[in-house]
Amino acid sequence: MQLQVMNSPFNQEQAELLNRLLPTLTESQKIWLSGYLSAQSVSAQETVGVTSAVSSEAAAPSVSKEVTVLYGSQTGNAQGLAENAGKQLEQRGFQVNVSSMSDFKPNQLKKVNNLLIVVSTHGEGDPPDNALSFHEFLHGRRAPKLEDLRFSVLALGDSSYEFFCQTGKEFDQRLEELGGTRISPRVDCDLDYDEPAAEWLESVLEGLSKAGGGNAAPAPAAAPQTGESSYSRTNPFRAEVLENLNLNGRGSNKETRHVELSLEGSGLTYEPGDSLGVYPENDPELVELLLKEMNWDPEEIVTLNKQGDVRPLKEALISYYEITVLTKPLLEQAAQLTGSAELRELLAPGNEDHVKAYMEGRDVLDLIRDYGPFSVSAQEFVSILRKMPARLYSIASSLSANPDEVHVTIGAVRYDAHGRERKGVCSILCAERLQPGDTLPVYVQHNQNFKLPKDPETPIIMVGPGTGVAPFRSFMQEREESGAEGKAWMFFGDQHFVTDFLYQTEWQKWLKDGVLTKMDVAFSRDTEEKVYVQHRMLEQSAELFEWLQDGAAVYICGDEKHMAHDVHNTLLDIIEKEGNMSREEAEAYLADMQQQKRYQRDVY
Repeated sequence: MQLQVMNSPFNQEQAELLNRLLPTLTESQKIWLSGYLSAQSVSAQETVGVTSAVSSEAAAPSVSKEVTVLYGSQTGNAQGLAENAGKQLEQRGFQVNVSSMSDFKPNQLKKVNNLLIVVSTHGEGDPPDNALSFHEFLHGRRAPKLEDLRFSVLALGDSSYEFFCQTGKEFDQRLEELGGTRISPRVDCDLDYDEPAAEWLESVLEGLSKAGGGNAAPAPAAAPQTGESSYSRTNPFRAEVLENLNLNGRGSNKETRHVELSLEGSGLTYEPGDSLGVYPENDPELVELLLKEMNWDPEEIVTLNKQGDVRPLKEALISYYEITVLTKPLLEQAAQLTGSAELRELLAPGNEDHVKAYMEGRDVLDLIRDYGPFSVSAQEFVSILRKMPARLYSIASSLSANPDEVHVTIGAVRYDAHGRERKGVCSILCAERLQPGDTLPVYVQHNQNFKLPKDPETPIIMVGPGTGVAPFRSFMQEREESGAEGKAWMFFGDQHFVTDFLYQTEWQKWLKDGVLTKMDVAFSRDTEEKVYVQHRMLEQSAELFEWLQDGAAVYICGDEKHMAHDVHNTLLDIIEKEGNMSREEAEAYLADMQQQKRYQRDVY
C-alpha cells in the first residue's frame, strides 16, 4: 500500500521519497524511525499508508537520539565510566559522542539536546584539569540559555573531603540555571562507585527511552575485546612481588620503596603515564585493638555487601573495610546507629569546623574510644563502614623495557597524631610486611591525561620531586626502548643529595647515553636556604621558555597542594617574564598549552 498524501502531513514529493525509502529499511532502522510505535514496526518489504493514528503519532514531539557524554577526569575513573555509558547507549540505538570536556567546543553546547556529564572533584572542591575551561565557560557570561537541553550528572568524589562531589554539584546546578531539564537526578559517588554509577546509567537509559529516544530493552553484554585482560578494578589480579627495595640511603628521614611486581599470566598492559591500583590490607595490630575495644569475636561471620558475601570479622576488618579514615557520613551513621548524644552534639548544625578538625588524623578506633563504648553488634557496626578503596600509584616502568612486570615507587607514611603513631595503610604494608613471593591485588588504571607526545621528536620537560619521579622513570625507559629523538629535561628534588636521590644511577646513565638531555636537581636540606624544583626552573628561565616556544610538552607529578601549585605559578612567572606578557596573557598561553595537551599533571 502506498503512502497517501491526503491522509498525511506530507506533500507529494515527500510521500514519493518515503515510498522509495521505506521498503529499503532494515528492522532496526524502522525501530529507530518509528519512535513510540517501535513495537508496531512493519516488515521490511511493506510500504506504509499513513492513517489518522500515524498522523497523531507524527504530531508527538520528536526527541533527539543524539547523546553527548562529556567527562572531566584526573585519574581516568570518570573517563572510564563515560566511555562505558557511551557503549551502553550505542547498544540501545543512540548516536553517541563521548568527549573530554577540554576537547569539546563550548559553542556547540547550544546544539546539544541530550547531555550526560561524568566528572570527578579534585583537591579542595576543584574541577579536574581537563574540565577547567568548560567549567569556566559554563559559569561565565558567555554561557548560552539551554531551554532545549536535557541533562544528567554523575559526580565522583571522596566523602573524607569537605567538598565532596563539589564539581558535579556545580555542573548540575548551573545546567538547571541555564534552563536545562534533568533526564534523571544527579548521583554522587564515593570511592566505591560501581554500583551507584550503574544505577545512574540505568536511570538515564530509562529516562531517554521513555522520551521515545531509544530501545528500552536491556543492552546485550559487550563481548570482551580480543586480547583484553579479564582483570580489572572490580576483579584485581594477584601480582607476585619480585623485588621490594628501600631507595633511600642510611640516615635518611624518608623511606621510599621500589616495588617490582609480576604481571605474568594476567593479560594486563599499560602505557607510561598510567597508574597501578593496589588493594592493601589494614595493619593486623590496629584490627586487634579494634576487636579488643569492642569485645567482638574475631571469628564471627559477617555479611559484607548486598551480594551476600561473608567473611570472619577479623579477616573482613583486615582486607575489606576502611578503618583508618573518618568521613562525615560515617560519623552521621554512627550517631544514628548508636544513639550517642555526644556524637550528635558534635554533628549539630554550625559545628562544621569542629567536625572537620575532629576527623583530621583520626580513625575508627579513635571514634570508638572517644564516643563509645557502643552497644551494637559487629554486623551492625561494619555495615556503616566504607569498602577499602584501592590506592593509585604512578607506574614507574615501561612495559616494553620490562615485559610482564610493573614497578611502583611508594613513600612510607608515618606520623604521630592525637597521642598515637599513625601509618599509611598501603605504604606501611609495603615497607614492613610485604616480602618477595607475597602477592598484592592490583589492576591497571589507564590515564589518557598524562601521556608522552605522539610525535617522538617533541621535547619534554618533566618536573617530579620525591616519589613524583615515578612516571618519568617510565617515560625515560620507554623513550630509550623506542629510540625517541626528542630532547628531554628533568627537574628532580628531595631532601638530601647523598641519601634521597631516587634512581640516581639510572638518571646518570640516561644523561650519559643522551636519552636525557638535561637534568636539574634541588636538595632542600643540603643548603642553608631551602631550594626547591621551582627555584631551579627560575634559574633556567630563558632556556625553559625557549623550549616552550619550540613546542615542548611540560609534565608535573607530585603533591598538588604545594609543589604543583608552586610550579604552576613559576611557569606563569617564566612565561610572563621571558615572553614579555601580562599575567593574563601568560595564563592564556599556559591554558593554550593545556588545550594542546602540552601541559599535563599527575597530581595528588
